[in-house]
Parts: sequence; C-alpha cells; structure tokens
Amino acid sequence: MRAHPSVRLLAGCMLLGLAACGEKAILPASDGVGPAPTIPPPNKTLIPTVNIAPAKGWPAGTTPRAAPGFAVKAMVSGLDHPRWLYVLPNGDVLVAETNAPPKPEDGKGIKGFVMKKVMAKAGAGVPSANRITLLRDADGDGVAEMRSEFLKGLNSPFGMALVGDVLYIANADAIVKFPYRSGETAISAAPETVAALPGGPINHHWTKNIIASKDGSKLYATVGSNSNVAENGMENEVNRAAILEVDLASKATRLFASGLRNPNGMGWQPQSGALWTVVNERDELGSDLVPDYLTSVKDGGFYGWPYSYYGKHVDERVKPPKPELVAKAIMPDYALGSHVAPLGMVFYEGSLFPAQYAGGAFIGQHGSWNREPLSGYNVVFVPFDKGMPKGKPIEILTGFVNEAGDAYGRPVGVAVDKAGALLVADDVGNVVWRVTPSVAAAVPAPVSAPAAVPAVTN
Repeated sequence: MRAHPSVRLLAGCMLLGLAACGEKAILPASDGVGPAPTIPPPNKTLIPTVNIAPAKGWPAGTTPRAAPGFAVKAMVSGLDHPRWLYVLPNGDVLVAETNAPPKPEDGKGIKGFVMKKVMAKAGAGVPSANRITLLRDADGDGVAEMRSEFLKGLNSPFGMALVGDVLYIANADAIVKFPYRSGETAISAAPETVAALPGGPINHHWTKNIIASKDGSKLYATVGSNSNVAENGMENEVNRAAILEVDLASKATRLFASGLRNPNGMGWQPQSGALWTVVNERDELGSDLVPDYLTSVKDGGFYGWPYSYYGKHVDERVKPPKPELVAKAIMPDYALGSHVAPLGMVFYEGSLFPAQYAGGAFIGQHGSWNREPLSGYNVVFVPFDKGMPKGKPIEILTGFVNEAGDAYGRPVGVAVDKAGALLVADDVGNVVWRVTPSVAAAVPAPVSAPAAVPAVTN
C-alpha cells in the first residue's frame, strides 16, 4: 500500500533532522508584539513548520549575554532539568527539577511520534527528577555554596507557594502541602493533598503553577489545555485551559478564568493589585500566528480558546463552532510575539535594579518550535506604568542560541531573590542564572522584536 502524502512529508521532516518543514514568517516579528498586534490570516499548510533549536548545553566558559549595564553568572550549575523557582522569605531558593510525567494517551499516531522526537531534540525528553532542591547563598556572593535535596518523590512538581508555615507544591495532578520551618534544608513529612488538578493519561500541558492570594486564603492554579485546539474532545478539557481558584479553608475549587490555552507564570501587579499571567497560544496556523501574550486575568473571564484567538478571531479548525462564546472572548492586554513560549513571569518589586524596572514584568521565553525563523529563547522585560504595560519589551538575557542554531540553554522560570537580583532557570543548560546591575547605565533600548542571538564568551 502506498503511504499517504502527509505521512511521507512527515517522514521527510524527520529525515531532514526535524528542521523547518513548512512556511516561513512574512511579517516582521515586531508586528506581533505590543497592545495591538497584527493578526494576519492563517497560513495553514499540509505539514506544519517544525523548527527547533537542538539542545546542546553550555560550552565551558560561556554564559548568556546580559543587556548593557547588567552582568550574569551562574548561581548553580549541574542541576537536572530545572524548570521553576521560588524564593523563601529567608533568602533560600527552591528549584523544581522536573519534567513531564508519563502521558500514555498523549501524542499518539504519526504526528505524535514526530512531536515526541521534536521535544526530545529540544531537551524535553529526559525523565523527571521529581524533586525540589534548596539553594543557599549564605555569604551573599551570588553563588550557592549549599545545595540540598529539599523534597523528593513528587509527581512532576512545578509551582510552589509558602503561606505562613505551610509550603504548597503543585504536582502534575494535585496540589499538596508540607509543614515548613524557616532555615530547614529538607522536609521529610508526607505530603497532604489539598486539591486535585486535571491530570490523567493525556495531560498534554502538564505544568501546573500556583500563586497565593495576598491574604493567604486562596491559591490560584494554572492548568493548560489537553490538546492544541481541542482535537482530543472538549470532554477532556474540563477545568483546563484555565486558572482555578482553591479556597484553602474549605478546599473547594472553582473556575476563575477560562479560554487560556496554556497559562504558566502568574503575578500580582504591584500598582493595580490585579492578577496577571503569561499564556502560550495555539500552534499550526503559520509562523506569524498566534501571538503568545501577557494579560490581566478577570474573575469569570473567557479568553477564547479553543474557539477563537486574540479576542474574536475564529479558529475554523474547531468543530462545532461556538459563536456565543466567541462573542464573550476578552482580547489579551499585551502580545509577546508568535511562538515565543513565555513560561516564567515575575513583577519586579526589588530595589537593586534601576527605578525604571519597578513594577514591570520579567518574562522567561522558552522558545519556538513552530516558527521559521526561531523566536523567543530569551528573557525580556515589559515596562509597566499605572498598572498597565507601556512600550516595547527589552531583552535582558539573550545568547541562548548560537550562530549554528543550537540551543545552549532555554530559559523557563524567573524569580527575584532577596537581594533584588533576577534569577532564571535554564532547563537545557541545567543552570540557575543570576542577573545583576554591573555599572550605572541607562535602561537598554527596546528591541524591535524578541529574537534569539548568539551566545558570547565572558
């Protein structure tokens, strides 16, 4: 029997090393950035663009490149797929060394096989260490001289939140809690389940982040979709593509906001007090679609997925359509660029950086696989004024991809340490980077678009 043309083309993509196999971006990348991005018509092809920066790790003596006026160095290296960061009140830093749990029903068929190869090439194919590691920099030199196995035996842990003397961890299928005492370097207590989270045998977007309300009475949990655009059926999307609210007193869970394809980083904007998140939008509509975004999150708000994108732009692939939901879709506040894959996000409330950074958002962009040329693979800063984004993103950390297109690292979680420095988890380089001001300097100029640039030797 002769193979179907799409099968042959997919096999061709694989034989070509999973390089770009499809269309290319037409618009300048800057058109997909800011409060009013250009939304062109979809550019659907028989075979979607597959373009990944192969994971290589950092050669000796190399680091990412910091923006003018800043310096970067490793706080710790030799970790095992560090994805997320959390800074404790005493200054200790928790690192989730983690990766996807078993997902036997995800990615079946030819397309699923190809995507598993793509993710392995990107550095996401390693087993999960399933632990939280504690880092301590007692002498304040920016390098962790102590590294301790803080929690082990978890289930693809990701988000972390301390409320009083209770530490909450978001596993891939549940929020659990542990007693915590300041200064301890390991917890041996058994976990207690607080709330179940959507998991199951598909668990397409497995990362679950959490943040506590300001009064500590509630947790908010991000849950990504179980598919790209509901191709696994809406019955598998219950409480997904959403932010859930968990009341800690009653342990009751409710849907806080929906239609957010894959939200990850969250933060309370310091000036407005509003909850914000970064979201990975859908794939396979072309290199110029769809912009990933940063947005405030409204209680009860619906943001379009899967029926529409960037407000009311209907996704014709989704059947049956739901025009009544499209009519309610909220347009995000700020586009970050197509396929940049924003994951980490933190508002700056420290005092170490220049005053221009106060209240703005640092964002770790993991990098594209469905775009030619590459996008993301950097850490950017979005300035805020009066509680809203203002101006273009500023690249703070670049150089994760070299001139040959190989990924030395990929930024994920970001956090601000007790001294006010920016921390960045790099899950390909297996490093936590620390960014500080180097000399008094003006704010770096905004870039025309987030882009991967060559790494440099320091």
